[in-house]
Amino acid sequence: MMKRLSTLLLSTVVFALCAAQTTTLLAADKRPIEKMDRIIAVVDQSVITEREMLNRMESVKTQMIKKGVEVPPDDVLQKQILERLIVDSLQLQLAAQTGIKVEDAQLDKTIERIAEQNNLTLPAFKKALEEDGTQFYKFREDIRNDIIMARLRERDVDNKVNISEAEIDNYLTTQEKEGDLDEFNISQILIRLPEDSSPEDIQKARARTEQITKALSEGMSFEKVSANFSDAPNALDGGSLGWRSGQQMPAQFLELVKTLQPGGVSRPIRSGTGVHILKLNDRRAGASTLIVEQTHVRHILLKPNEVLSDKEAKQKIEGIKERIDHGTPFQDMARQYSDDGSASSGGDLGWISPGDTVPVFEKTMAELAVNEVSAPIRSQFGWHLIQVLERRKQDMSKESKRLKARQEIRARKAEESYNDWIHELRDKAFVEMRLEDKF
Repeated sequence: MMKRLSTLLLSTVVFALCAAQTTTLLAADKRPIEKMDRIIAVVDQSVITEREMLNRMESVKTQMIKKGVEVPPDDVLQKQILERLIVDSLQLQLAAQTGIKVEDAQLDKTIERIAEQNNLTLPAFKKALEEDGTQFYKFREDIRNDIIMARLRERDVDNKVNISEAEIDNYLTTQEKEGDLDEFNISQILIRLPEDSSPEDIQKARARTEQITKALSEGMSFEKVSANFSDAPNALDGGSLGWRSGQQMPAQFLELVKTLQPGGVSRPIRSGTGVHILKLNDRRAGASTLIVEQTHVRHILLKPNEVLSDKEAKQKIEGIKERIDHGTPFQDMARQYSDDGSASSGGDLGWISPGDTVPVFEKTMAELAVNEVSAPIRSQFGWHLIQVLERRKQDMSKESKRLKARQEIRARKAEESYNDWIHELRDKAFVEMRLEDKF
């Protein structure tokens, strides 16, 4: 009898548990089903997930709306975003394989500077990001990745760009012959079409070009057409190339742009990269002369080290300042104590132009009267005493033109090299698309 009673009791308990589980399952069925994340692309040794792509799409949409740029359809945006994620992934993998990384301390300093540039404290900056729908940890990692990719580009592309003096001479000679110092703010739509393209690729590019031309003629904004059709890396940013001098553009581009009024759009033009359509956003006259105020200055520098602490260096330079104030010649103190290469010449740095020195040095120098000696100041190099000897106005047009020419040639060559490098990196990579896969 007791055995039958125990069996009956056990059955009752099991039934109750099953009933409770069934009720729980039925209740769960009424809750919305949360979709699992999935892999949509395999990129060499890494993967891209659907959640990554959707998060990036939302971020890009938000930025485009803020800029007043019309957001393209999701299928077009998805294609652009996925390609950008693939290229970013390839760069980050290459950086990791070759030892490029960003330490947390440096990353924190960078984010602090970004907050300062926005006139916010770090806690206020974090709060502003959260109110904008951006998680701080995600923003932090995005900044880390941006720094890593910038370092990779600098190492593998920018540092390999060489500019000869002959190139600068040719640049300036051409500029003088044309007599055109104007600068142009331009945007572009690019249909990529390498010189060795097949007839089929050429036909596809022609069809896309006609589609773009039609969309523009029907009133679609240049920025939206760029986001929908362009192959340029900055397509989602409206294709903006910023301000360029005539020498920063290929001659055929310059000839087209010079015929446009601000807001005008060019006809399609072919280059070795592909088919381009240009828009002139604005135009301004370049400066023909540059007069700057130069300062003849000397200094004494004490560098803290393993033997001399920062506190001791400060105390020592305060003592040097006191001796100068009591009549010891500045140049004698520089020769005896300065850790700078200028010590042998009494600390003389010669004539300094704006931008030649670090900000704290330049600011202090600008506030000194002639022959006045500064109080000790701290820069990243150590502790300084500064004395201004004289000031003058100087026409730096020639030097400025050569410097500007070098910068513009470097920018053009670096951009061309970077685009080629990116496409070579992409072509060599193993990329498997799984966007259409279903579970």
